[in-house]
Amino acid sequence: MRNQEIQYVAGDGTPDQGLDAVMSERRQLINLAYRLLGSLADAEDVVQETYARWYAMSRRQQEAVESPGGWLTTVAGRICLDLLGSARARRERYVGEWIPEPLPDRSEWLGGRSGSGPADPADRVTLDESVSMAFLVVLEAMTPAERVAFVLHDVFRYPFAEVAGIVGRTPAACRQLASSARRRIRDAHPPVKTPAAGRADIVKDFKQAWEAKDIDALIGLLDPDATGLADGGGLVSAAPPLFGAEQIARYLAALMGMAPGLTLLERTVNGRPGLVVQHEGAVTGVVAFEIVGDRIKHCWAVRNPEKLRPWTTG
Repeated sequence: MRNQEIQYVAGDGTPDQGLDAVMSERRQLINLAYRLLGSLADAEDVVQETYARWYAMSRRQQEAVESPGGWLTTVAGRICLDLLGSARARRERYVGEWIPEPLPDRSEWLGGRSGSGPADPADRVTLDESVSMAFLVVLEAMTPAERVAFVLHDVFRYPFAEVAGIVGRTPAACRQLASSARRRIRDAHPPVKTPAAGRADIVKDFKQAWEAKDIDALIGLLDPDATGLADGGGLVSAAPPLFGAEQIARYLAALMGMAPGLTLLERTVNGRPGLVVQHEGAVTGVVAFEIVGDRIKHCWAVRNPEKLRPWTTG
């Protein structure tokens, strides 16, 4: 479905006079679908399918829709709910760890590429707390219904009456789903917050220690119980799960020694300071962090080339 053209005419062949109003919902739909699925590629497919269903209707059917934006959101939400159910089975067959697809700050990324134009605002995902890697990882542990109810209500502020129509449950049941999801978020997210400037400094120090293969400095920047996960998707090699500051530090130092052409770049990853790994000029990995206090608690390294598309195109 990706890369296909959508015909902006109703199912009866008449030109669409409300194209601007309908297409103005695109960014909202991309933001919703990415948070629900953790994949920009899948989110783009969902939005394209949503618009295809809209334009499959006749002009009379379209005009009968009181709120086109609400209709589009409902359809996109239901498609995502179906995909989340099948995604669980797919991820059981996935090779190695599955990590959500990392997103760059497009203005920052494109700003460093000569001759590149600005990103299309309609295609951008708003980077905030609800799209941080730590947040998305917690969403992955939820049931599909919990995830949809929570994201629609708590992130996008849809009332439970509307959420119920998407999830196929009663408003009271959706309220319970969102409450359960909220508890998962509270349990997973530490109460200690690190200022944005402090996070950037820690990642900068981590980059320098990694480049220097300074094991002691790396250990000092990592929480003693830190974890490191890597996602290669079976397409490229990836580290096994790493546990503890010393194991992570020694692995990273050894990796830098084995790949002399490795370059680390400070970039925004899902709205947080992170690192892009390049080997001989090509992006081979993106690393996201969760920082608690003044230490790195979790590292997520995505190496699956299919998930690095936003970092290598544009």
